[in-house]
Amino acid sequence: MFICVKNGGKSQMAAGLMRDLARGTIEVHSAGTKPGKAINALSAESLAELGIDISAEKPKAVTEEALRAADVVVTLGSEAKVTVPEGTRYQNWDIDEPSERGIEGIERMRLVRDDICQRVKALHAELIGG
Repeated sequence: MFICVKNGGKSQMAAGLMRDLARGTIEVHSAGTKPGKAINALSAESLAELGIDISAEKPKAVTEEALRAADVVVTLGSEAKVTVPEGTRYQNWDIDEPSERGIEGIERMRLVRDDICQRVKALHAELIGG
């Protein structure tokens, strides 16, 4: 389960990337601590460049039930705070924020996407034992 605050950008990107990579071998979910109203258009556009479509996704709230069901919980950024059940593997990914360097728009989102992509690939390799 990938979690960020609004569940409209980073966590949805991570979930889309993992779904594409895992091809059905891993059950993937995403949620937000304070879900927004829609998917971030630039997030969706940056994944579409890789042939991954998240445009039909909707932000969802994280639930206690979903946290209990997850084997691995990953928060993206430092703002999303969750209490992970004992025994559940937890990671926090402090994702690159290009806007702090003055990079905005689709170029910013491509850099965010690429950072998340590398982390998703590493997590996927761990989960499948390779």
